[in-house]
Amino acid sequence: MKKAAISLGLSIALFPASGWAQAEPISSDNWISSPGIIGTFILIFIVLFVAAIIFLAKLNSYVDTLKYRQFDKKKMEFDEELMALEPGEIDDILDKRKRALRYKLTGTELGGNERVVDEKGLVNRVTHEPENPLVDEKKKTPIEIETPEQLKKIVIYYLGAAVFWLVFGTLVGQYVGMKFVWPEMDSVSWLSFGRLRPVHTNAVFWGWTSLAMIGLGYFVIARTSNTKIYSYKAASWAWILINLTVLLGTISLMAGINNGGGEYREYIWPVMLLFAVGLVITFWNFYKTVATRTISDIYVSNWYILAALIWTIVLWAIGYMPFFQNGLGETVIQGYYMHQGVGMWFMTFTLGLIYYYLPSALNKPIYSYSLGVLAFWTQMLFYTMIGTHHFVFSPLPWWLQTTAIVFSAGMFIPVVAGTTNFLMTMKGSWSHISKSYVLPFFLVGVIFYFVGSTQGSLQAFRFTNYVWHFTDFNVAHSHMTMYGIIAFVLWACFYTILPKLTGKEPPQIFVGAHFWMAFLGLFAYMVSLMAGGTYKGLSWIDGNAFIESVILMKPYWVWRAIGGSAMFISHLIFAYNFYYMVSSKKPIKSLDAPVLEQANP
Repeated sequence: MKKAAISLGLSIALFPASGWAQAEPISSDNWISSPGIIGTFILIFIVLFVAAIIFLAKLNSYVDTLKYRQFDKKKMEFDEELMALEPGEIDDILDKRKRALRYKLTGTELGGNERVVDEKGLVNRVTHEPENPLVDEKKKTPIEIETPEQLKKIVIYYLGAAVFWLVFGTLVGQYVGMKFVWPEMDSVSWLSFGRLRPVHTNAVFWGWTSLAMIGLGYFVIARTSNTKIYSYKAASWAWILINLTVLLGTISLMAGINNGGGEYREYIWPVMLLFAVGLVITFWNFYKTVATRTISDIYVSNWYILAALIWTIVLWAIGYMPFFQNGLGETVIQGYYMHQGVGMWFMTFTLGLIYYYLPSALNKPIYSYSLGVLAFWTQMLFYTMIGTHHFVFSPLPWWLQTTAIVFSAGMFIPVVAGTTNFLMTMKGSWSHISKSYVLPFFLVGVIFYFVGSTQGSLQAFRFTNYVWHFTDFNVAHSHMTMYGIIAFVLWACFYTILPKLTGKEPPQIFVGAHFWMAFLGLFAYMVSLMAGGTYKGLSWIDGNAFIESVILMKPYWVWRAIGGSAMFISHLIFAYNFYYMVSSKKPIKSLDAPVLEQANP
């Protein structure tokens, strides 16, 4: 009876809502040859390839360090040998050394005495000073002395609150992940899966990510506008309202008070109203700062940041106003809300941060302003219409589902434009991978931006949606984007700006531990749920009993718990690194490099 009911449900779902023309039945035969499945395999390989590059660069740097240590050791041994020599023997050695030092090249060994002429105009700079390189590496120059104390305070307060909610939210996520393996861990209603899961998602969404983005955004807005923040008092009020939202929302969710089944809008409207007011205050503060700028141009970062705030204020109104919230109307609104929350708030704002912090970290301009503008406007166009791809084969109109799939494919344009822009900006600076972890954090975030967004577009296709929808694969995809893109980019921005503001840089071994624990944990988490989710979907298509899909997921849930544990440990290390950077400021010495930076508008 159950198998027949499932078959009947799938048959009904395959009829278009308009016209009722019967579609071809979908078969799971040769599922691995589907373009969406093949594309996902290729994307996972890209992530592995980039990880291998970073690992080899770090390994090569470590080997070079060992070589230098070995050289120092040999030098010390040579010094000891000199001490054991007789005075006459030492004089002979020194005499030979002096003769070698007196020898000079004539200067014509690799050329001649003819005058150099650049007939084709290929050379644009010549130097006769060997110690003066053509391209200077960026000096680690603190900018604390030129940053207003109030701005530093606001930035650090926002980032500090974000770190707290990251640790709290992922602690809850760690506990929830362990429940998949040991469901009998507790029987307390406040700790039940149904209550803790939205506590986890909302804490990391509205607490960690939102506060981190806004805090980093305050520095970008002031810096690129070459002016001070319009109102520090307003920034403080917004900080209070957003933190109060997450605190009250967490308590209400654990007490069983929620907004129903709408994902990411489980907070009841009086609580979420505080967040909306905080966003309105933040937008007003950002807008007034940009409006009073002392330079003529508006840098592209500000386009993304202001657009993200506008869209999210509109999103709140649509998601929480009582209109269109009944029946299928609520389903359409839910698809719009949860995808706009990810794409137009988190992704758009984070892209704005990359356009400032990546060039700043590498001491070079963004590769192409035009590509940034293209990516911006195509993101505004395509992302607003893709929410319904979460409800393919639902009773929603067939044309609406098709529109969502087409616009999901259209997202290739802003993703490719943005990824190209960021990678070309990194071109020529790959040596930074071996020197610090700032570029590796950015690189992983950018690669996941391409991989996660492209995989989302592939998942929107009807066959892949048919296999993966309602399975654990979607959990893997959400972590690939919100964690692989957003979190890694935010961490890169943290490690870029805080040492400049405080004059303290955390030990690279702890930053490296944070990077590798987070990356390897995410990869284990992601791949295990992708594999398990695929088998679960195929099991449903074959008409097997639901409990069989639960049983087959057990080993994959174990790896989910292992990966999640590594990710949580990395967050503890990150919290320590943050504390190290802000606990006590290091005195700023006199600077030997230009203080002002340009965002290259």
